Amino acid sequence: MIHKHLTYYLNHSKDDLPAGIVVFLVALPLCLGIALASGAPLFSGLIAGIVGGLVVSWLSGSQLSVSGPAAGLTVIVFNAIETLGSFQGLLTACVLGGVLQLGLGYLRAGIIGAFFPAAVIKGMLAAIGLILIIKQLPHAVGFDASFEGDESYMQESASSSIAEFLAAFERFSISCVIISVASLIILVLWELPAIKKSFLKIIPGPLLAVILGISYNLIATLVAPEFTVKPEHMVSLPVLNQPLDFFSHLTFPDFSYLANPKLYLVALTIAIIASLETLLSLEATDKLDPLKRIAPTNRELKAQGVGNIISGMLGGLPITAVIVRSSANINAGGKTRVSCFFHGLLLLLSTMFISQYLNAIPLACLAAILLHTGYKLAKPSLFIEYYRKGMSQLLPFVITIIAILCTDLLIGIAIGMAIGLFFVIKANYHAAITLIQQGQHYTLSLNKDVSFLNKALLRKLILRIPENSTVVIDASQAKFIDHDILETLQDFLETAPDDQITVEVVDLYGKENIPKHETILILESVND
Repeated sequence: MIHKHLTYYLNHSKDDLPAGIVVFLVALPLCLGIALASGAPLFSGLIAGIVGGLVVSWLSGSQLSVSGPAAGLTVIVFNAIETLGSFQGLLTACVLGGVLQLGLGYLRAGIIGAFFPAAVIKGMLAAIGLILIIKQLPHAVGFDASFEGDESYMQESASSSIAEFLAAFERFSISCVIISVASLIILVLWELPAIKKSFLKIIPGPLLAVILGISYNLIATLVAPEFTVKPEHMVSLPVLNQPLDFFSHLTFPDFSYLANPKLYLVALTIAIIASLETLLSLEATDKLDPLKRIAPTNRELKAQGVGNIISGMLGGLPITAVIVRSSANINAGGKTRVSCFFHGLLLLLSTMFISQYLNAIPLACLAAILLHTGYKLAKPSLFIEYYRKGMSQLLPFVITIIAILCTDLLIGIAIGMAIGLFFVIKANYHAAITLIQQGQHYTLSLNKDVSFLNKALLRKLILRIPENSTVVIDASQAKFIDHDILETLQDFLETAPDDQITVEVVDLYGKENIPKHETILILESVND
């Protein structure tokens, strides 16, 4: 069995290793930016990314999901540090939150991930794509005011993002524009069939874009210093004097905070928000997976729980599965969990050995990679596809996008779910009971599950049946019939003879919620 798995991973290594490099390049500035925005040590973001890659990748049931620090927890972490009074207190809450997530996994709470409609998930992906585009354009033109903005679709609304986007063009950098445009051209060219069929396909487009950005800046430094990229527009990684200094940057939780009642509320909040974002990201990743694999949600909650326990114990931020890095992994051609593991290994090695060289990467390169990812998530063809599917699919899709853009991910998903649920109820409302007319003969069919929600429809259909008619009430397809429906049918059967309506009842007996004596009463009234 071990040999079989090893062979499987080795066969896909040619796809996974380049994809791992791309995810590493995308994750690196995000880990730093999220830590900065959370008011936590920058190193804590790297620790979280390393744990997500090295540990969670193997515990998770998903082959393509990437875990790490998420912007969705930024405000929660920032407020938690202020509430508890120290970063060590936050680490204790992170460990406890991980224990709660582990418990949720064993309680099989991951099943809620199966109740998100496809239109809502696709709407979430498209909204994230649009926010990526809005948030990354300022970085692409050299205006980096919001470090956490790369994937902060949980807390920042689109209005603030658009304001930042408009302000960016008042203070843009020509060098960043050149790098980002050139990088985008490379990324688009690398999607062409001619490139994919040539030997050039072995070189990941995003990696080539990063090499181009570094090369441009080195050449500009030598030839035209005025066109170099400013330090604030470069990756900023803590530089270690020697590899073993890595361990001196570790911070450990202070378990004396267990006596603080506020700790438990923070831990519960982290567990709930991290679990919800994980399940949403997992569902979205499954939708994007070219091989259409379905990851077990309960196992994912357990994996995230263990990840948060380890991250908190080592001084890292809370982690979740994150769709931005997961979609970057898929777009880069990742096939198995090795790509996520490799990105975590690169984070660790780069932090220990080559941090000073990674600081030569312009943020504009990474912005271009995320802009390309955002476009793939929100392609115009996706909107056309849902328009053709009809209003019952289009409205939940569009409203989810608008709600996320105007609020945040959780509120937007909740609104999308409500709209989706409305259309499901509406569809079931009309499909549960049908009335077919053939001359003076009517067939009233009870289909699937017939609940009290269908009572008004049943009465409406009964009123359409004229005098001197023959009616067959067919319940052969129904698995469940509510007592309210049964009473309405009973009333109809009692009054039908007054209107000279002949009624025949088919297969009402045996429904799990209809007692035998009630069925007999109905049959007796028909016979009478």
